[in-house]
Amino acid sequence: MYKILTLNNISVAGLEKFPRDCYEIASEIQHPDAILLRSSSMHEMEIPQTLMAVGRAGAGVNNIPVEKMSKHGIPVFNAPGANANAVKELVIAGMLLACRNICQSWKFATGLSGEDSGIHKEVEKGKKNFVGFELPGRTLGVIGLGAIGVKVANAALTLGMKVIGYDPEITVERAWQMSSEVTQANSVEHLLSEADFITFHVPLIEATKNLINAERIRHMKDHAVVLNFARNGIVDDQAVCDALNSGKLYAYACDFPNNLLKDHPQVITLPHLGASTKEAEDNCAIMVADQVRDYLENGNIKNSVNFPTVNMPRNSGYRLVVVNDNVPNMLGQISTKLADAGLNIIDMLNRSRNDLAYTLVDVDSEIPKPVIEALKAISGVLCVRLIGKIDC
Repeated sequence: MYKILTLNNISVAGLEKFPRDCYEIASEIQHPDAILLRSSSMHEMEIPQTLMAVGRAGAGVNNIPVEKMSKHGIPVFNAPGANANAVKELVIAGMLLACRNICQSWKFATGLSGEDSGIHKEVEKGKKNFVGFELPGRTLGVIGLGAIGVKVANAALTLGMKVIGYDPEITVERAWQMSSEVTQANSVEHLLSEADFITFHVPLIEATKNLINAERIRHMKDHAVVLNFARNGIVDDQAVCDALNSGKLYAYACDFPNNLLKDHPQVITLPHLGASTKEAEDNCAIMVADQVRDYLENGNIKNSVNFPTVNMPRNSGYRLVVVNDNVPNMLGQISTKLADAGLNIIDMLNRSRNDLAYTLVDVDSEIPKPVIEALKAISGVLCVRLIGKIDC
């Protein structure tokens, strides 16, 4: 029986992926084998010794101490692309809200009072203050062409916009999904100089922190619109507000309110709604549940942010998982320990990612406990796990 600890409310659609005769799931549970979470922070959490996997029902993993998990031999799974449509729709909505001054005009309308005849006169008198512009013919710059960025780029094209994209690490899969009408930028500055709207779909790492700052704003077209529905910290809020105040920028739409932004007349701040749809929550939970279950039951790895991708069909009922430092002769030592115990290897798969190496081994007979302990004693081994037969 596997035990799953949930740190947030996880969609029932995802939890239903775990058969109840094989899994116990609760928000308070002792000695969990896996943790599922959304936005809760694990940084101050004491890591249970029994923990084997962490599943983030979303894309970003800033709330998880990934490096610490790696040192304990624990893969961290996420759900890239599961919320892509939800974020895409919010980006399109953000562009429309900004270019048509909808939030400002809504605030004006809700502040009207008096008789209907007087309100009608105020409307006709005041509407000239909210004249906007249309999307067709305008250029959208998309920084980050992953699952979300590609959907945003393709959607903007259907609205009659021009699109320029920048992503030096775009995958072949995403390139196939993206329309050939998207123009390639050779640098961030090149994109900024061409775009009327700029949207970001990148993780918050050291290289993307304050990606938009005062210096880069100088490269932008006058009266451009900045949209940030990715991560707080990618945009230097103070620099953007200064540019709005000077008239350099037209509007800023983001998902991350603060005291600087929330009352600015040219800023649209939303309460982190990017993935807040039922469909996105279901998709994220289902994806990460499938991945965590496959890892616990078979040792396979898909969509881990710190472990290599591994998929090996089960060849016997005796499977061994070994996680170790990515250094020479580890595979030889593992094989020798198994051979010394008279165990015949039916199949083996070894993959590495950065400083970690991961090995799946299927053998022809049950692995004795002393062999497991001998493998754990090898210098550089982080985790050894025996996966028995499970009928779920």
